[in-house]
Amino acid sequence: MSLNVNTITIVDIKVSSSAEKPIPNRQAPRRGTARQEALRYRLTVLPCRPFNTYSFRVFAVIEKDVVIIGAGASGLMCAATAGYRGRSVLVLEHTAKIGRKILMSGGGRCNFTNLHNGPGNFIGANPHFCRSALGRYPARNFIELVERHGIAYHEKTLGQLFCDDSSRDILQLLLTECEWAGVEIRPEAPVTQVEAIDAAPYRFELHSALGPIRCQSLVIATGGLSIPNGGATPFAYQLAQQFGLKVLATRAGLVPLTLQPADLEHFKPLAGIAHEVETRCGTQHFREALLFTHRGLSGPAILQISSYWQPGQEIEIDLFPGLDLFDWLKTQRETRSKSDIRTALATLMSKRLVHTFCDLWQIQGILAELGNKRLKQIADQFHHWRIKPSGTEGYRTAEVTLGGIDTDEVSSKTMEAERVAGLFFIGECLDVTGHLGGHNFQWAWASGIAAGQTV
Repeated sequence: MSLNVNTITIVDIKVSSSAEKPIPNRQAPRRGTARQEALRYRLTVLPCRPFNTYSFRVFAVIEKDVVIIGAGASGLMCAATAGYRGRSVLVLEHTAKIGRKILMSGGGRCNFTNLHNGPGNFIGANPHFCRSALGRYPARNFIELVERHGIAYHEKTLGQLFCDDSSRDILQLLLTECEWAGVEIRPEAPVTQVEAIDAAPYRFELHSALGPIRCQSLVIATGGLSIPNGGATPFAYQLAQQFGLKVLATRAGLVPLTLQPADLEHFKPLAGIAHEVETRCGTQHFREALLFTHRGLSGPAILQISSYWQPGQEIEIDLFPGLDLFDWLKTQRETRSKSDIRTALATLMSKRLVHTFCDLWQIQGILAELGNKRLKQIADQFHHWRIKPSGTEGYRTAEVTLGGIDTDEVSSKTMEAERVAGLFFIGECLDVTGHLGGHNFQWAWASGIAAGQTV
């Protein structure tokens, strides 16, 4: 619904740069100068509910050095960094909850970085793009920040660092840093439109729930499409395209895989059982736990390989990584020749797993009756289980989004768009996707710092 501002009389208005003043609920006579008066004070007049009244809110134009859209990990890190440089910073979050994905991460304990983080832990069309930011802000820098805030943490596996207590500790760290740096954070402040303007020193004007906002530098930290219930939107991709930047195709990453109906019928009874495996797809391989689910396969080993899997491909799973099962079976035949092979295998994995796979591959018999050729065949089946997933569970359960804004469009040192001065993209919205285990948070910290040192 549009209303003519000429129906409003603006008299003796005094506002500051961030003020919001209500006009009394009354119908005012028409004044031909009302629009000019509004422009004079750089005000936006918006209708209030109910729309059948003549009640309005009047907003002053907010002017900031830096506006950051998205109050997640990368956005808050960028905000604090810029604020400490003396820049006036406003962070806008479209949801009511700040840092929701931080709070959800790591089972509520936030896997905030990884001791072994490096460029090799990331996927993207340009594998070298992340080197500069990660090199200037490595994992040890964030660990030092965590320690300065007195947050207790521990290493779980493979260099993964978690809070001893709660993910809220990391969120509070970021909010405290922002407070010390003089950053203003506004939740429930969606941005509906962004325009490039020629009003030096300001380059952009935003239409938002707070009214019009002008800024010199605009940072987009709205993330990708994963976990839509957490507030994910395609805002970053749409804005990049609006300004002529290339956006690569996106898909769910670090996501459970679903199985074909026949396979699911066979493995669904195993839901809830985990087993250490090594997954392989192409040249990539990961040795971690696999978890059987009611929909298919999950667990760290599957989430990791899912980022490399393409529809129609098979994945290969070694059910006994680090063990030469053929040699082991021959030894068992010598030491316990009268044992059933299923009984022997049950010493290496759960009985339910043994019977499910032995039924699938028709494995049975007493060890003494099985020759080397048959034992080698059995060993190969367990070491090279090949299965073709039907798909993934999608963005609903994905931890990250693969693809995104083409990094050829962005400076690897500053995260500024090469062809749009003052426009920055950080975090997950870029075509930089980390492995499971704290690497994506480290990218959020590093890219946020890189932009914050420049805006």
